[in-house]
Amino acid sequence: MKFAASITIMPLKALLDPQGKAVTRSMKNLNLPEIENVRIGKHITLEVEAASKNVASEKVEIACKKLLANPIMESFEFVLEEVR
Repeated sequence: MKFAASITIMPLKALLDPQGKAVTRSMKNLNLPEIENVRIGKHITLEVEAASKNVASEKVEIACKKLLANPIMESFEFVLEEVR
C-alpha cells in the first residue's frame, strides 16, 4: 500500500525564530499590526510504500528523527493518508 505523509517541522517554542521575528516586524509595515508571534517552519510531503499504516508511520517517524528535523532545535508532526 502507498501512503502520503504531510509533515510539519517547526522551531521549538523555547527557541528564538529570527525569520518569524523579521516577518512579525514587517507586518506592522504592511498595516497589519494585529498579526503577531509569527513562527516559520517547513512543510514536507512524501510518499511511502508500506504493508500497513503503522509501518508507514514508523518509517516517516524515523525519516523525521534522523534526517528531516533537527531534534535539538525543531519539533515535527505528520499526518498519513492512504493513496488510492
